[in-house]
Amino acid sequence: MPPALRRTALLCALLTSAVPLATATAAEPGAPTPAPALRFGACPSSVPAPPAPDRVECGTVSVPLDHRRPDGAHLRIAVSRVRASGTPAERRGVLLVNPGGPGGSGLPYAVTKRAKLPAAVRRAYDVIGFDPRGTGRSAPADCGPMGGLFDAPGTGSAPLDPVPHDHAGERAYLDSQRRLAADCAAGAGVALPHLSTSETARDMDAVRAALDERRVSFLGVSYGTYLGAAYAAQFPGRVDKLVLDSVVGPEDWHAFDIRQARALLRQRDVLFDWLARHGSRFGLGATAREVRTAYQRTRDGLTAHPVSGFGAAAFDRAVYRALGRTERWTALGDGLRDYLDKGAVDRLRPAAPFDGAESRTYEAANRIVKCADGPGPTPARVLADIRGLRRQDPQPVLTGLEAASCAYWHARPTGRTSLGSPAAPPALLVASAHDPVTPLAGARALGRTLPGSRLVTLHDDYSHGVFASRGNRCVDAAVAAYLVGGTVPAADVHCAGPGLPEPSPRP
Repeated sequence: MPPALRRTALLCALLTSAVPLATATAAEPGAPTPAPALRFGACPSSVPAPPAPDRVECGTVSVPLDHRRPDGAHLRIAVSRVRASGTPAERRGVLLVNPGGPGGSGLPYAVTKRAKLPAAVRRAYDVIGFDPRGTGRSAPADCGPMGGLFDAPGTGSAPLDPVPHDHAGERAYLDSQRRLAADCAAGAGVALPHLSTSETARDMDAVRAALDERRVSFLGVSYGTYLGAAYAAQFPGRVDKLVLDSVVGPEDWHAFDIRQARALLRQRDVLFDWLARHGSRFGLGATAREVRTAYQRTRDGLTAHPVSGFGAAAFDRAVYRALGRTERWTALGDGLRDYLDKGAVDRLRPAAPFDGAESRTYEAANRIVKCADGPGPTPARVLADIRGLRRQDPQPVLTGLEAASCAYWHARPTGRTSLGSPAAPPALLVASAHDPVTPLAGARALGRTLPGSRLVTLHDDYSHGVFASRGNRCVDAAVAAYLVGGTVPAADVHCAGPGLPEPSPRP
């Protein structure tokens, strides 16, 4: 049997062998749907232990693959919990958390994110992590070769340069997206149309029911904001507090990807200027133009002669990752210098999850979820948008254009994902003023779908992820007051940010 068919057959067996479990229906409002209690036990080794005396425990919830067919195939959603550390009087319920993606594993996030939360929030909430369907230990997605996405140039079928500069390059780019879509269809099999945000929102409600909670609070970061808004659209009466940090706007995924790609180019210009202002530290040039030249020399060299499989595509992924967090800029600058001086790429190689099996699962789930959410672009729109990016800058970074493969998707989405609801309680949205990964305009747009909500903006900040991440007292205090005391600010909140950092000392 071919490998792709073996993967499909194995997935079908795993899905249908799960014990069916009654989950919440779409009816809203109403009493919680009865469900067997979630039984917790030991966690897998991938989940770190929290500091004593706290402990983390894990379990699973069985949910339908297709919530419209509750008697059909089922899969299991992996769930983790760290209980509130305060007194019963301090407890405010459960706080589901999601780290983003789509494709990010949430099982360990109950521990890692909780450790950064303000003490009052830790005392008030049981923090609940979960692997959304298609990620981690919840029926992980598999796209096999993924159209050569991770092939080293010259050894596989991926284009030598992932950015098309002529008609031949455009044809190669579209062909790689077509092959990626075919690989995902073969790898995901019957699950392909069901690994969507809307289905995951229903899984969240199944977790709520299994925890025997009438309402849940939710903290979502990046894609987690999109998931939280989808939950609020389907189950507005089951939302208690809703914190959406680094917000994805209410637009189709390809439109979002293009908005992000434009913002990343603006951020890269800021990076070039920053590296030039610290020219004596990095040695890449005294002006932004000179730094850009050094950057292009590095990319051109890796395109023509990859180093141990590290070519143009890997370089662009490293740049994409670095642009989203200013604390990664020093390492990128040092990596550029190392390559130009010694031909070394060790400092340019990004850390996990962009290497290994976890990275492949992440990339597969990312594309499957985006395409399941729909609607996808046409091939003509993909090329028109890439040409528009090249008019903005001759050397764009296309790494984040994951929804381009949706132009060739093998399953038609059931419809556009609904986000937000006037019936949901006021939410608190959080954004960095210059975040290139989820630009500020998205938070403003999504906020309009959640009446009464407020936006907390961290000004003079250029990074992705704000609450309990940037260490800003103004932001953290506003969110903690909302989560613990239910205080919705009278108006949008404006917090002073840190500005651009100083480079780390030379190693």
